[in-house]
Amino acid sequence: GDLLPADGVLIQGNDLKIDESALTGESDHVRKSLDKDPLLLSGTHVMEGSGRMVVTAVGVNSQSGIIFTLLGATGDDEDDKRDRRGG
Repeated sequence: GDLLPADGVLIQGNDLKIDESALTGESDHVRKSLDKDPLLLSGTHVMEGSGRMVVTAVGVNSQSGIIFTLLGATGDDEDDKRDRRGG
């Protein structure tokens, strides 16, 4: 159940299965391997196995960060306060 904190590419894996339901809504676990589907996305959970990845994006540049930005959930309280004050 470890949460992936960043996007990346799998470089070493052992029977790795990922829960991508937070991003895709699909409840089935996705098998990841070097030759088939090596992309790992932030906000997903490792359900089985182990692996190593090269990080390609973090924060607002990651897949989950892009989604949160598009939804307007940036978490920037100062902007929210200014909007409510009208300036």
